[in-house]
Amino acid sequence: MLKVGILTISDKGSRGQREDKSGQVIKNSLALLDSHFARYEIIPDEMDIIRQKLVEWADAGNVDVIITTGGTGLGPRDVTPEATLSIADKVVPGLAEAMRAGTLDKTPMAMLSRAAAGVRGKCLIVNLPGSPRAVGECLAVILPVIPHAVEIIKGEVTEHS
Repeated sequence: MLKVGILTISDKGSRGQREDKSGQVIKNSLALLDSHFARYEIIPDEMDIIRQKLVEWADAGNVDVIITTGGTGLGPRDVTPEATLSIADKVVPGLAEAMRAGTLDKTPMAMLSRAAAGVRGKCLIVNLPGSPRAVGECLAVILPVIPHAVEIIKGEVTEHS
């Protein structure tokens, strides 16, 4: 069973001024996998808070995957990729590249996403955009490989067929 943490990064959401529709899309999409939602939180677009939460969740060992939503654009407060990459042991560029390429035919705005993905310890971290529609489209691209990625990270699979 995949243990998942959902971290929504939104100034308005963290103040209760916006409903977290993107977090719900993540829950609905990951329900297609054998998964358990171990963590969920909404935090503001603050580099130190994002970094601290990612480190806390990844290092605690009770989540296999942290999916973030929000903070991947070009705005001055969009710092999720920088926070993620600053705490990652390994970068997994193929996930972000696949999301951008796989959604570009739906909207040219996909090329503006700065989403990143990486591994910290035995935890996969994937950044998604903040838009509920974009979250669903991006997850449709990468969902098939997430369980296998986690198996590799945890050392459960060492060879590929």
